[in-house]
Amino acid sequence: MQPIDGSTQAIIRDMRADDRDAVIEILTSSDPWKRLGFTASDWLRIFAPLPAGRDTFVLEVEGRVLGIAIVRRKFLFGDYLELLGIAPTAIGQGWGGRLLSHVESLTFARAKNLFACVSDFNDGARAFYRRQGYKEIGPMPNFLIPGYAEILLRKTSGPAKAP
Repeated sequence: MQPIDGSTQAIIRDMRADDRDAVIEILTSSDPWKRLGFTASDWLRIFAPLPAGRDTFVLEVEGRVLGIAIVRRKFLFGDYLELLGIAPTAIGQGWGGRLLSHVESLTFARAKNLFACVSDFNDGARAFYRRQGYKEIGPMPNFLIPGYAEILLRKTSGPAKAP
């Protein structure tokens, strides 16, 4: 595992079972998950055992897990970023962009598209994904909770099939 940069001991690696508590702490203390009503028991069901058939990464900074990403491969001629979460104390320091960039490098080595969703009320995440080059494809009303939409996002390196 290589440090992300020379100044901070940070790595992105596969999630292990012993990361579960730190990941659940990040998600239970973070929006939009709190606002969407996800609880520690919901996250425990998702992460015990670790998600099967997914690429699951953590961002570890100086020995502390500060981020999580889950990717489902082979979704609409690309991959789907099911979850990207950064500890609330680490937001705004570039860690989310670094974790997302790692996921993108893996995805775009094998596919042309990376999809994600963001809650319509999550202005910070919408701005983050826009800065990373994602386009909003469209809303899915009442997808997770009544009265709100999840917005499908896409970043692409080109059409799935070349002429």
